[in-house]
This record gives sequence, structure tokens and C-alpha cells, in this order.
Amino acid sequence: MEQIVSIIFSADFIFSVIRLSTPILFATMAVLISDRAGVTNIAVEGTMLFAALMGVIGSAYGGNVWTGLLVAVLSGILFSGIIAFFHLKLETDIVLTGIALNLMASGLTIFILYLLTGDKGVSTGLNSKTVPNIHIPVLRSIPVLGEMLSGHSVLTYLAFVVIAIITVFLKKTRLGTYIRAAGENAEAIDTAGISVKVVRLKALLISGAIAGLGGAFMSMSYVSMFTKDMVAGRGFIALAAEAMGHGNPILSTLSALFFGAADALSNNLQLFNFPSELTRLMPYALTIIALTFYAARAKKQLKK
Repeated sequence: MEQIVSIIFSADFIFSVIRLSTPILFATMAVLISDRAGVTNIAVEGTMLFAALMGVIGSAYGGNVWTGLLVAVLSGILFSGIIAFFHLKLETDIVLTGIALNLMASGLTIFILYLLTGDKGVSTGLNSKTVPNIHIPVLRSIPVLGEMLSGHSVLTYLAFVVIAIITVFLKKTRLGTYIRAAGENAEAIDTAGISVKVVRLKALLISGAIAGLGGAFMSMSYVSMFTKDMVAGRGFIALAAEAMGHGNPILSTLSALFFGAADALSNNLQLFNFPSELTRLMPYALTIIALTFYAARAKKQLKK
């Protein structure tokens, strides 16, 4: 037990938490921006998976990691454009549409990968690039703190920049105000002559771009290739993180970091001969437990 505690309070563990939280942070912000507009983007999981593959393809054929990132972001926007078309134009149920697109992404990515490489599992046949890590000159020399905060992927630092931008964007910009109004009182902005559907479309497209960055991290930073269903439920965990954060960027970030810590802990427990089946279950089990407490607390507040 003492060994586990010492690991949890080590600089390496904190470094791991930040790294493993990165895709969840991107996904949480993607869910948050659409949810604040009144449309829950259930398809974040599929968006990330599709973007993960397209980022690898873009970097492999473009010969440049930044080309891959751009392709990943654009593919995320495209995927969210599809859900926007079906929900906002054809007026399909947002949840059912999201589930359908998640299922489609799982099969579509394997189909595209097979067409390009003849492989149905991994993209080792593609010479894809990886996003570089940054060692911050001043910070890296600070004991302990440098070990925790320096040396992360460019996308990890970008994730926290995105959180700051979204916080300011929702409070200080006109579009941000419209997005909040579309989720809180859609009739009011409709009466003011502002199209609720257009606002929600923009929110979904922004959501797709952010989710695309999360997908790119998975295949171009977390690992250096695309693998089948590699997002592994992080998009769904993000839905839980955003719900626990009540749509607040800072609280949602803390929730995402909590789930990242659970993921890091599950990895470290394997060093103590815990069954791998049990440790891999931990992040998802904690998600269910956290949501149970959240639901119970929300129900108690409603009764008051």
C-alpha cells in the first residue's frame, strides 16, 4: 500500500495524469461547447476515432505532422457536419444519430485503413509522423515541477490553451453568448431574429474541430499509429466529465483530470501484479461510480 501511495504522489505519476488526460480534455471541451448550445454531441467518440485515422493518413501522405493535424481537425469538422445535417436539417434524434455515427466510425475507419494498407488492425503500413514534445527551458530546470509540467506533447499544452479560449469565448464573445442562449433559452434568441439552428451548427462544428485534436493526440502523440477502436470510450468518459462539471469549463477540466488520474492509476497498478482485466476496468468503473454520486446529488438538490 505504501508503494502505491508513493507512486501516486510522485512527479512521474502527475506527468502521466496530465498526458493521459489530454484526449479526455479535448473531448470534454468538445462536448461542452455543443452542450451549451443545447445539442449533446454523442458522436464525439466516433469523431475522435475518425480524426485519429485521418491525422495519420494526412501526415503520412503529406509528409508533415502539421498537415496531419490539419487533416484531423478538418475531418472532425466534417464528421460533426454530418451529425448537424441529420439533426438540424432532417430533424433526427440527436442521441440516436450520434450512436449511429459512432458505430459507423468504427467500421469506416477499418474499411479506409484496409483500402490503403490492406491491414484491418493497425496503420504500420503508413509512414505517419508524431507530434513533438516540448521541453520548456526555464520550467524544466525547476526540481519536481519541471518533471511534472515540462516535456509534454505540443497537443497537451494546446489542450489547456483551448480550455482557456473556450472559457473566454463563452463569456466574452457574441457567438459565445448566442451559444449559451441557444442552450438556456432558445426561444429568446429566435425571437431576436437569430437562427437557433445556425448557432447550433456553429457550435457543433467547433465541437468537431476540438474533438479532431483529441483524435490526433491518440494516433500522433499517445502512440505513433492508428489502431482499431483506439479511442476506447474516452469520448463517452468526456460526456460524464462535462456533466459532472455542469457545463463549466474549469469544473469540467477538473472532472476530466480525475478520469485521467484513474487511467494513470490503472496503468501503475499493473506493476503490482494486479490482474490486467481489473486495472483496465478501473477508469470505466470510476466513471459509473462518479456519475452515480453526481445523479444522487442532483436528485437531492431537486428535492430541496
